[in-house]
Amino acid sequence: MVKRVLALLLALAACTAMAKEAAPAVANPQIEARMMALASQLRCLVCQNETIADSPADLASDLRQEIREMLAKGMTEDQIRKYMTDRYGDFVLYKPPFKAKTALLWGGPPLLLVVALATLVTMLRRRMRASPDQFDPDTEPPTDGTDLSASR
Repeated sequence: MVKRVLALLLALAACTAMAKEAAPAVANPQIEARMMALASQLRCLVCQNETIADSPADLASDLRQEIREMLAKGMTEDQIRKYMTDRYGDFVLYKPPFKAKTALLWGGPPLLLVVALATLVTMLRRRMRASPDQFDPDTEPPTDGTDLSASR
């Protein structure tokens, strides 16, 4: 009986630990839909790998509320995007535009891929040209010009 009570208490504690705060009732569903669409295009400044719409961070919640207020005042999505980029820079955009300041951001990954592939090809070509006795881990390469394969 005691085990059942303890199991019930543990299950109850687990349920309360997973409980979340209820989402506030939406005053205007149209503004909420526009806010979520816009928030899905903006990067969370805390999480950095999530959008403001998906982030549970307090700053993201504050930014969502700020977007709601701007939309309620009649601002367009472009005006809000411009406000956010003026305030936080192009980094806040989940898909930043291509310009001189973001060229490394857009060109960096392909450039790194090309460098990695060139390095791999170079290493494989060197390995193909090397003699098989250079790959024997039990022996050290000869330093005086003698052949180790003859002593085996």
